[in-house]
Amino acid sequence: MTVKQLVKQLQLDVIAGKEGLEAEVNGVYICDLLSWVMSHAQKGDIWLTVMTNVNVVAVALLTEVACIIIPEDITIDAQTIEKANNENIPILSSSLTAYQLALKINEELRNEND
Repeated sequence: MTVKQLVKQLQLDVIAGKEGLEAEVNGVYICDLLSWVMSHAQKGDIWLTVMTNVNVVAVALLTEVACIIIPEDITIDAQTIEKANNENIPILSSSLTAYQLALKINEELRNEND
């Protein structure tokens, strides 16, 4: 499954990084502690976080996650959006909670593998 397919399936808003929507999705990682994400997120993961500062883009690049999803319609800093666009890191937004998103993503990934 690609990020683009996930956006369509879950009706996510693409906030930044439209050029990176073809990235393959392999799993989900949920965490807000950047140093922990750097040492535990895997390439191709969807990263769910409430963090919206520019440092999330740097961590996303380092870990090679497929995209960042910000839950609960949290406002994203303009500087973060600009950096994500420059680096082609998709930042997506949803009104759902991180838990609700994780359940839906898990369902989509399971259906993809069936």
